[in-house]
Amino acid sequence: MRKINNKVVGIDLPLNKCVPFSLAYIKGIGIFLGNKICEACGISKTLRASDLTDEQINAINEHIRKNYVVEENLKEKVFKDIKLLVSIGCYRGVRHRMHLSVRGQRTHSNAKTCRRLITIRR
Repeated sequence: MRKINNKVVGIDLPLNKCVPFSLAYIKGIGIFLGNKICEACGISKTLRASDLTDEQINAINEHIRKNYVVEENLKEKVFKDIKLLVSIGCYRGVRHRMHLSVRGQRTHSNAKTCRRLITIRR
């Protein structure tokens, strides 16, 4: 019996890929975490997403909801973290507020578009 779609955490998984690779389509889960989820749920890593049963999909859903922050919750968490950095006025917060590179990237010859936008904003 072939399924039309598999929804995991509200996201349609691509049916023609192996489970860890199709789980990587969920924001916050990569291939490494997809492999760990498969191990935790007892699902073969070579199994295609189209061959998952309802019980396996429910097991994946439960495991992800209990152990990981994904999709909208992850976006909210990142937004709140950045807002906190900006509000306390730390170096990283100042860089976020100015829309510059935050993690030490080179800005002399790179990131020209964001620096150009800053001169327009001022």
